[in-house]
This record gives sequence, C-alpha cells and structure tokens, in this order.
Amino acid sequence: MNLSRIAAAKCPRSIFRSIDFRLAKEELLSFDGQIEEILPDGRFAVRLENDHRIIAYTAGKMRRFKIRSVVGDRVIVEMTPYDLDKGRIIFRERTPGMGTGPRAQRRR
Repeated sequence: MNLSRIAAAKCPRSIFRSIDFRLAKEELLSFDGQIEEILPDGRFAVRLENDHRIIAYTAGKMRRFKIRSVVGDRVIVEMTPYDLDKGRIIFRERTPGMGTGPRAQRRR
C-alpha cells in the first residue's frame, strides 16, 4: 500500500477539497437618510432617519452613470452589520423640480 495516499486521506485539507464548502454572506442593512455635507474624496456625511450620522461613499454604478448628489438629497444607504459608522450610497431619490427632460448636448 502506498503510504502517501494514506497520509493524504487523513489530511484535513483533503476533506475540504472534496466538499463544496461555502459560507453564507452576511445580509446588508439598508437605511434611508439625507446628505448633510460633502466631504473630500467622494465621501458624504449622511444623517440617517434614526439620527445616526455616518460617512458614506457612492456606489460604483452611481459613479459609472455620473449620478451626482448634493446636500439635501434623500438617499438609500447600504451598511454592513460589522461597521455601523460607514456605508455606501446605492440610490438617490428624485426630488421635485429636478430636470427629467432630454439630456443637454455636449460640445465636441
């Protein structure tokens, strides 16, 4: 009998190779808030509905589609349960009076 095969069979790592072992991802928390202040490096001070103040940054899709946020905008913030002082802005609610017409033409 081959001793290396026996040693490999007793190795705990070989157990994890044969089993599809995946941990469940933690659920993210979503909160409504309002932008209070614009900070450097694309960050914002956001006041949540429960009067908790956090530092948030814009999500990648918002940056990709050039969605701008200003002070006073209502936003939805996503946070991890591990750090309740930081978050990610995932949605900016439209406010009345905001232009929804055709886009302005760009100069070339």
